[in-house]
Amino acid sequence: MAQYTNVSAVPLSLAIFLAHDAYDYDNDPHTISATSLIKPLRQLILAARVPTEDAVVDLVQLVPSRMGSAIHDAIERAWKDNHKTAMTHLGFPAKVIDKVRINPKPEDLFEGCIPIYLEQRAHRKVGKFTVSGKFDFVGDGRVEDFKSTSTYTAVNNTNDDKYILQGSIYRWLNPTIVTKDEMAIQFIFTDWNRAKAANDPKYPQSRIQQRVLGLKSLPETSAFIERKLSQIEAYWEAPEEELPLCTDEDLWRSEPVFKYYKNPEKTARSTKNFDTKQEAMLRYVEDGSRGIVKEVPGQVTACKYCPAFSVCSQKDQLIANGDLLME
Repeated sequence: MAQYTNVSAVPLSLAIFLAHDAYDYDNDPHTISATSLIKPLRQLILAARVPTEDAVVDLVQLVPSRMGSAIHDAIERAWKDNHKTAMTHLGFPAKVIDKVRINPKPEDLFEGCIPIYLEQRAHRKVGKFTVSGKFDFVGDGRVEDFKSTSTYTAVNNTNDDKYILQGSIYRWLNPTIVTKDEMAIQFIFTDWNRAKAANDPKYPQSRIQQRVLGLKSLPETSAFIERKLSQIEAYWEAPEEELPLCTDEDLWRSEPVFKYYKNPEKTARSTKNFDTKQEAMLRYVEDGSRGIVKEVPGQVTACKYCPAFSVCSQKDQLIANGDLLME
């Protein structure tokens, strides 16, 4: 069980909320969750090796996850306790509302039924492992995931591949419930700005945004799961230095920046920064080919949120190289 500190002196009224963890953990070492399967192999294995004394978490670090859990719980309660009244207020006719069934058993289904499934956990054996997963919502055979997150995630599509894998695993676990070959991510933005939306068409135009993504086929999903479980088994006891390094994608590495200095004697501040080397070299030529262009590798940020941070030597090297800034 996690131990918490309260460095920021969170008042008790909120501290209890943040310290409350209602997640349904499974202590079986051979049970792997869908969310764990999509994590980088190095992170997944090293996180299990973090000494107990290093696993202490400060309460303020839990704010995003607890807010996310609270939203999920509220959505589930709204559907279970109040969907008929809410649908009436939304203008749905009674004949449609009467067809809705929440978490129905197979024998409860009927012709024209509208089944809605919420927060259902499923398990499936693969060799000595058990893969488990709890989806957020399935309506009309389509799995949906609710994400309370920053607009950066949606604008830059940073997690689309992971979303697709997670949704595909949910379908693999629940093939009779999840029947559509697409999923929906329902973004609820925590930092949405109305002014930015008005001035930037690429910025989310609403605080809530849906993104529809195609799922992997069942054979593709099965192959991914078997391959990942095989890797976990092969590397579980391996020395830390033998574990595969996290990729730039795993590390959330940003794109490199090409800095142009018109006067090579003065490099305290660049004349202009460019996204591509070609653009920087064009400016270099325009200025008489007397300056210099320096490539600054993209910064990584995922390490800051990694549960294996304290025992990972890759992050030490990234810090030493200047790729990971901890300020």
